[in-house]
Amino acid sequence: AINHNIRFYPLNLHARRLATGGELGEVRLIRGHYVQDWLLFDTDWNWRLLAAEGGRMRTVGDIGTHWLDLTTFITGLKVRRVFADLHTFLPTRRRPLKPIDTFSGKTLQPEDYQSYKVDTEDYGSVLLQYEGGARGVVTVCQMSAGRKNRLFYEINGSRKSVAWNQERPNELWLGNRNAPNQTLIKDPAMFGPPVARFADYPGGHAEGYPDTFKQLYKAVYDYIRAGDFAAAPDFPTFADGLAGMQLVEAIAQSAAEGRWVDVPG
Repeated sequence: AINHNIRFYPLNLHARRLATGGELGEVRLIRGHYVQDWLLFDTDWNWRLLAAEGGRMRTVGDIGTHWLDLTTFITGLKVRRVFADLHTFLPTRRRPLKPIDTFSGKTLQPEDYQSYKVDTEDYGSVLLQYEGGARGVVTVCQMSAGRKNRLFYEINGSRKSVAWNQERPNELWLGNRNAPNQTLIKDPAMFGPPVARFADYPGGHAEGYPDTFKQLYKAVYDYIRAGDFAAAPDFPTFADGLAGMQLVEAIAQSAAEGRWVDVPG
C-alpha cells in the first residue's frame, strides 16, 4: 500500500461511484488545482526545496501526485499524454541557519539566514490527455497566498458534473443542465454499503484529514485479514505509486523539451 489517503474522504468515494457508475455520463473534462502558500516567502524553508534531498520535481511530485492519483481513481481513466509548463518564481531563497518547524511562523532575524539556489519548481500547469478521449488540465503551486491546502477538482461529463474542494471536504457539488445544481453534505445514509463502510460519523458530523488515514489503513488491514490476495485491493498499491512516478517523469520531460510526451503503461 501507499499513502494516497485523500481517496478516502467519503465524498470522494461517492464521486467515484457517480463517475464509474455512469451517472455523470461520458467523462469529457477533468480540471482543477492543488495550491498552497507555505513556501510563499524567500525565507520559507523545507528540505523539499532542494533536488538533492527531495528529487528534482518538488511541487508536482509533492502535491501534484495527490491530485493526479485522486482524479484517476475517481474517473477510472489513466493519463496517456502530457504537455507541461514548470517555473521557479524564486530561484534564490534564504535558508535559516537554525532549525524551524514546517508550516510554522518564522521569528528569525536577517543574520539567521544564508542564501542558496533553488533547483526545483514552485509552479506547474499540465495539459492532460486521458484514455478514451477525455481532456484535462491541472495547476499546482506552493506560493498561492491564502490557500493552505486547496485541492480542487471538477469533472464534467455528458450528463452531469461533480466538484470537490479539500478545504470544505464534507461538501460535494453536483452540476446539472436541466435541473437545479446540488450541494451534497456528507451523510453515510445516502452512500450505500461500499462507501458507508468508510464513513464512521453520522450526517452533520464532519470527517476530516486524520480520518482519511484511518480509513485507508482499515482497508489495508481488512484485505490482509480476508487473506484472498488474488482479489483486487480497494486501496492504493505500489502499482499506483509506480504509475504516479512515471507520470511525474513524463511531466518533467515535457517541460524540459517543450512538447507532448507519452506516459508509459
